[in-house]
Amino acid sequence: MSSQANITQAVSEIRNVVLVGSAGSGKTTLYEHLLKSRQPAYRGEKMDPERSAALTVASIKVGSVTVTLLDAPGHPDFVGELRAGLRGADGAIFVISAADGVDAATEALWHECAAVGMPRGIAMTKLDDGRSDFDQALASIQDLWGQAVQPAYAPIKVGEAITGNLSLVSQSVHDYASGTRTRRPATVDELSTIEEYRSSLIEGIIEESEDAGLMDRYLEGDVLKEEELVEDLTKAIYTGRFFPVVPVNSLNGVGTEELLTVIKNAFPNPSRHHLQVSRVKSGQIETVIAEIGDPDGPLIAEVIRTTSDQFAGRGALVRVFNGRLQVDAPVTVSGYRSLFSGREDPAHPDHSDTDKVGPMSVAGVGESKPTPEAGPGQIVFVTKMTKADTSDTLSDKDNPLLVNPWHLPEPLLPVAIKAASRNDEDKLPVALNRLAAEDTTVRVETDPETKQTILWTMGQAHADLLLARLKDRYGVNVVSEPIRVALRETFIAPAKADGAHVKQSGGHGQYAKCTIEVEPLERGAGFEFVDKIVGGVVPRQFIPSVEKGIRAQLEKGVVAGYPMVDIRVSLVFGKYHPVDSSDMAFQMAGAQALREAAAKPGVTALLEPIDEVTVTVDEQYMGQIMTDVSGRRGQLVGTDADEAHHAIIHALIPQSELSQYAIDLRGLARGSGSFTRSFHGYEVMPSQLAQAVLTSSKA
Repeated sequence: MSSQANITQAVSEIRNVVLVGSAGSGKTTLYEHLLKSRQPAYRGEKMDPERSAALTVASIKVGSVTVTLLDAPGHPDFVGELRAGLRGADGAIFVISAADGVDAATEALWHECAAVGMPRGIAMTKLDDGRSDFDQALASIQDLWGQAVQPAYAPIKVGEAITGNLSLVSQSVHDYASGTRTRRPATVDELSTIEEYRSSLIEGIIEESEDAGLMDRYLEGDVLKEEELVEDLTKAIYTGRFFPVVPVNSLNGVGTEELLTVIKNAFPNPSRHHLQVSRVKSGQIETVIAEIGDPDGPLIAEVIRTTSDQFAGRGALVRVFNGRLQVDAPVTVSGYRSLFSGREDPAHPDHSDTDKVGPMSVAGVGESKPTPEAGPGQIVFVTKMTKADTSDTLSDKDNPLLVNPWHLPEPLLPVAIKAASRNDEDKLPVALNRLAAEDTTVRVETDPETKQTILWTMGQAHADLLLARLKDRYGVNVVSEPIRVALRETFIAPAKADGAHVKQSGGHGQYAKCTIEVEPLERGAGFEFVDKIVGGVVPRQFIPSVEKGIRAQLEKGVVAGYPMVDIRVSLVFGKYHPVDSSDMAFQMAGAQALREAAAKPGVTALLEPIDEVTVTVDEQYMGQIMTDVSGRRGQLVGTDADEAHHAIIHALIPQSELSQYAIDLRGLARGSGSFTRSFHGYEVMPSQLAQAVLTSSKA
């Protein structure tokens, strides 16, 4: 089909569907088989770390309908690519292994899709695995997601092999035993199997039907027509109230045509997409009632993914929701993350710019076809747009609009990196900026105290991929190093000390003496300076000098080189010389007095930063999590539960114990756990750990 035909194709004949599922569910194999069903010569994408971590897109024809399939990564670390797939699609196919069931990440994603009313179907894979059973797998899914999950087809098994599907609506057989799909009438035994499943399917369809009289007819024994069932089934699916299960075997193609038929007939076209659109006016967000699916209306499109290549340059995967996106046309490129999140994002600063649409192409099977424009529902790859980043909105130059950005979880696994050489050091900042602009789930920051460059990532696989991209894509070699935690110093007991700065070397000398008393304050109190001088032993003009010297020493630290906090220093005595005393001399004397006070045994301690951590986990893992919190020197604050009966654990945990928590929690809770962290304050570090820091600082 020509690119021009793509442009003029009716919105009603477009379907955008994302395949989601856990790693190992057979999702990508199914995706490749769906493409091969329409282009037998297709040999598949090369599988490498980039392929398994990235959203992949291709369009195929199913009758008169163009189906764009988006294959989202199954690994939980690549949630940004998953969100891009959800943003570009109008419906989702959950690929569930009958042998392995539903993992925690997939279950959470189902509920997330339910919250926005996204239509969903289920492709059940690995039914030929010796460990699997269709009925058991179906019952397990229904226990999780309800009786609105019903099979549209039932598998035909010959031994361990799946050789076809029984259509529960048409009561016919889709037989793949010969190597090609044929449709035939059901045998007596097959009709008996169909009947076992069909009554539940019909009751499920009726339950969600908008026809109030359908249930009465069914209960009275009226034979419902296939056309009626299909019509009600279709409505229930595209309104997100009914979820058909299609058995598939990715290895021999069983179920691929049935799945494509369900997508073609029952999944919504792009005009039904739920989209929240706003306009920014005087720094405020105003909700807009926007058209969706009108090719002649105002342009609304979103950059769902960006890439960069040292040869091809920058590219953007764009979903058009309304209007037409045309090559060389000027558009407004806008993004206002901080207005929605309430927090500045250095990698994605708020902006509204004018840019020109570069060359566009539509992804086919194994190739891309250039196109001069794209209409509603189309997903196109656009090159040479220098100002468009992930989640930005493209709209008409004279009518700027904003698609509300999607929510993403915080990256919580920190990786400290440094350039391997001086040459790498020069290139690293630019490369990190591009990484963060492309990937909305990575955050880059430089710790002002430890001077470390920190990549905040979603997990180890994500971190490994980012480091590989720095090297392979941007030619920057980096090395990882242990995360350093910014400590503080304080006094834990009162102390008194003298400080003096006396130098006589001929001519004008330097002379200043002072006596201070130091006492600890409560955590978070900061620093207080108290003037207790009487009798003018230190002239008034030099008292601020003593304070200035003490403050300077506080910043540098006196124990291990960390800033000192939460103390009160009182200046109680001193001496001066009418000629040799000076501002600088009293600064030096004040600093020395603080050092002398800190040198007294048992009066100082190191403080470590503590984070407030909230862990949400399945109730069955609550005990393990609480035990682990204790093992991290954490303090349990309390527990709670949410509406989904998840345990919520609140604790205070030292930052030094959290550097690998994103990985450890995933293992402890079998992937069902999530957490947030925020700075709480500083607490005294245990003496044995503090001693190790002191020893290291003197090495």
